[in-house]
Amino acid sequence: MADDPHKNILVIKLGALGDIVLALGPFAAIRQHHPHSKITLLTTPAFEKFFEPSGYFDEIWTDTRPALWQVPDWLNLKSRLRQGGFTRVYDMQTSDRSGWYFRLFGSKRRPEWSGIARGCSHPHANPERDFMHSIERQEEQLAMAGIPTVPPADLSWVTADTKRFDLAKRYVLLVPGGAPHRLAKRWPVARYAELAQTLTGQDIQPVILGSLAEASLAQEIRSVCSSAKDLCGMTELTDIAALAGDAAGAIGNDTGPIHMTAAAGCPTVVLFSAASDPALTAPRGTDIEVLQRDNLVDLSVESVAAALRLR
Repeated sequence: MADDPHKNILVIKLGALGDIVLALGPFAAIRQHHPHSKITLLTTPAFEKFFEPSGYFDEIWTDTRPALWQVPDWLNLKSRLRQGGFTRVYDMQTSDRSGWYFRLFGSKRRPEWSGIARGCSHPHANPERDFMHSIERQEEQLAMAGIPTVPPADLSWVTADTKRFDLAKRYVLLVPGGAPHRLAKRWPVARYAELAQTLTGQDIQPVILGSLAEASLAQEIRSVCSSAKDLCGMTELTDIAALAGDAAGAIGNDTGPIHMTAAAGCPTVVLFSAASDPALTAPRGTDIEVLQRDNLVDLSVESVAAALRLR
């Protein structure tokens, strides 16, 4: 807006991949509302390169999230925030940590602040906010700060050369991993192996995504289905988005990469156990199917295969 008084804006988002993907629409909304402002993103190093070509931000700062005892790091962060010249902050993290960042500005230098920090100028004043899905929660927060509409996630700005993976013309992405400390969120890897065989029988190549630490899951799948392609530890975030854009479909646990496939418009089946609530955290996209069982052992291969609407 031509008369926008906020020429220097900070956006805070430090979360894991799934949380970052769910914030894509809010990021676009902030840019659309402040088209002529300099907007800086404060995020973790994992997302710096990913967001550089997005057009949402003019500058990206990385945050190492110092522990309380790392006093020099806190002092450096305080100095950087105060010298940034920000007149408005959109705290899309809304955590105890970002609440401390609010305090680092000091009462005399504190910019306008959209979030939940006590005493902020534009609070998300809904006591039920913790019971809202991340998308609706962020939309309401921004509405209370004067941004009335939030578009869906858009990954059209992402580019990556995926030809190096030498995949079949038709493939489905499998995401069998997830947080190592939350194993209850994982469908048994033996079921993924059986599903991979089913896909191969339909002339569809199974392609396994995951971190290098999840390579053992891919090995187990490939021990049953040798035609499955193992990309664990080989993909950047841009690769995942690009692969999803061309995939016939995707199936995975409630974890970051499956949020990316959904946001990219790939037909996605996401599997939930009682360990997480799809009403609060399910991926969003144009073609999403959520399957939930209290214990994912009770979810059959046939049910998952039937839920996938291949393109």
